[in-house]
Amino acid sequence: MQQDDARTGAEGRHVPVLRDRIVGLLSPALAQDVDGRRPVYVDGTLGMGGHAEAVLAACPQARLVGIDRDTEALRLAGERLAAFGDRVDLVHARYDEIGEVLEDLDVDGVQGVLLDLGVSSLQLDEEDRGFAYRVDAPLDMRMDQSTGTTAADVLNTYAHGDLARVLRTYGEERFAKQIASAVLREREVEPFTTSGRLVELLRRTIPAASQRQSGHPGKRTFQALRIEVNGELASLEAALPAAVDALAVGGRLAVLSYHSLEDRLTKQVLAAGARSTSPPGLPVELPEHAPYLRLLTRGGEEPGDDETRDNPRAASARLRVAERVRTSPPTTRPTRVDRPAHRKGHRS
Repeated sequence: MQQDDARTGAEGRHVPVLRDRIVGLLSPALAQDVDGRRPVYVDGTLGMGGHAEAVLAACPQARLVGIDRDTEALRLAGERLAAFGDRVDLVHARYDEIGEVLEDLDVDGVQGVLLDLGVSSLQLDEEDRGFAYRVDAPLDMRMDQSTGTTAADVLNTYAHGDLARVLRTYGEERFAKQIASAVLREREVEPFTTSGRLVELLRRTIPAASQRQSGHPGKRTFQALRIEVNGELASLEAALPAAVDALAVGGRLAVLSYHSLEDRLTKQVLAAGARSTSPPGLPVELPEHAPYLRLLTRGGEEPGDDETRDNPRAASARLRVAERVRTSPPTTRPTRVDRPAHRKGHRS
């Protein structure tokens, strides 16, 4: 899609959510060299590089490892971060592959990690990606358009029970069964190819009273399809413990979530690490039972009114941050078998 000149660069198209708060929480861990090398900040969902740019500017000694599965996002972020030179490594991969990416780069222990979850501004704004329900576009929704199943594939091939499960579980859609039934009837007439036809089906299927109360009828279904197409929750379940494992003692992990499913998973992993595992009645806590994380936020922090007014997409965001306070047995060791080779972008 053609954009005005002012919006073709990443700076004009991306407003980083809770940018200053995230920089403030991560900066202490990135303040000085570690054993004679630069402290490493991993942005596992680089997007167009807004958070990364702010962190690199605030922490002039830090090195960035920027990961994204979207090749267009990597290109735009590379342009935005070019001024930071050899402090930047960009890698085409999923954020649940953080352990393998760091191993490939010979990085052992990092000082900061950010996971900014969900769909990016780039993906929402590019009409031909199919993420936005307010424009008629091909039903794609893949964050990495080089591989995988599209949203149209899901609608046209899933059995009734599987489609209803996706809508109910990932979209928290009350009318999942009714929508699945309508989709199966309609696809017998003609396969789904564009978002406009799906939105019209949703308008007819979801009761008007619910639409008045809950907003746009496509909101929950589009969220569910996007999560299914990109395997987002499965990736997050693997990425959270992998990110914790990647942290050196004193390193900090920040996670920005945009719906309750993401935030619930994040809360569970961070709370487990911040809780003692000593058996009840043990008179002295053994070192191996001590917490290995310290929570730095109280619950999920929300953006202020000023930020949500200027950037409505920030309204649902929740930020949780934790610090690694001791070493512990690794919580995950993802296998390298059958994983695609990482495609390194470049040093900006």
